[in-house]
Amino acid sequence: MLTEVKEMSTGDRALRRAQPAMQPTLRTSALMLLQRVGWLKLLLLLLPSLVLITIYLIIPIIMLVVMSFYRSSMFGVVPDFSLVNYQQFTSSSLYVGLLIKSIRMALTVTAISLLVSYPFAYFLARASGRLKTALLILVMVPFWTSYLIRTMAWLPILGIKGIVNHSLLALQIVTDPIEAFLFNEFSVILTLIHIYMPFMVVPIFLSLDRLDSRLLEAAGDLGANPWRAFWNVTLPLSMPGVVGGVVMVFIAAFGAYVTPKLIGGSSGIMFGNVLADQYSGTFNWPFGAVLALIMIGVVLLLLLIASRFSRLDAVFGARS
Repeated sequence: MLTEVKEMSTGDRALRRAQPAMQPTLRTSALMLLQRVGWLKLLLLLLPSLVLITIYLIIPIIMLVVMSFYRSSMFGVVPDFSLVNYQQFTSSSLYVGLLIKSIRMALTVTAISLLVSYPFAYFLARASGRLKTALLILVMVPFWTSYLIRTMAWLPILGIKGIVNHSLLALQIVTDPIEAFLFNEFSVILTLIHIYMPFMVVPIFLSLDRLDSRLLEAAGDLGANPWRAFWNVTLPLSMPGVVGGVVMVFIAAFGAYVTPKLIGGSSGIMFGNVLADQYSGTFNWPFGAVLALIMIGVVLLLLLIASRFSRLDAVFGARS
């Protein structure tokens, strides 16, 4: 009996000694497998991102595409897979005209923001010390305030009893308040420029701030005047920032919803307002899916055009 107990104790001790020796072997085998199969290691690293992209991007777009072929009825959505929603859009001059109007307004906001932002970003990049820091803080201050508050702030400025009309009356430039400052395309464009201009300034500033000043000195040594050096050196090298700012401002302005709704009035309505009404007003989700896919198509077309002027990987910082 004692012999059996001793043998069992000896076997347990041997098993406990063998278990720690097995664990490094399993870890080593797993590491060797990952090292041999490189795609498996890459897949494990990308798996969280792929899951998020699938849930928040791919699946919603697939649902939009499928929903666009459905039909809305008084009893809900009917999956009859027809082109009636696309025919409704193309046959209506209202929706096509509103799409063209929204693109025109977004292009106007983008062009004015670029014309104003580039000189300021150029001056900001050439500034030094505390002046640059102070100007950067001023550029970022609007982001510390709510989008809704920045939009509503233009009501007491452009209104009939606002600051602009009060100043014009005080200077006797006009005899009656001007109503054309508010609830139209002008007020929407002006407000969108004010809201989205930092999105134009920051990318251009980053491109100009990374510009090597020795390139400008070399251009000067080769006989180029300041204007020619700017046109042939500074502007081409700052194009990733320009394209990035243009893309961000256009997309944000084209999809604007709050600003046209609050200060646009009936003449300042944009495509995003009609799209939102299909989901919250008329509950015509299939037609809303068509409008959403059209907006996505416009954005993809913009990215395609932008890629002709600058590499998109350089625009979005994937490549310096």
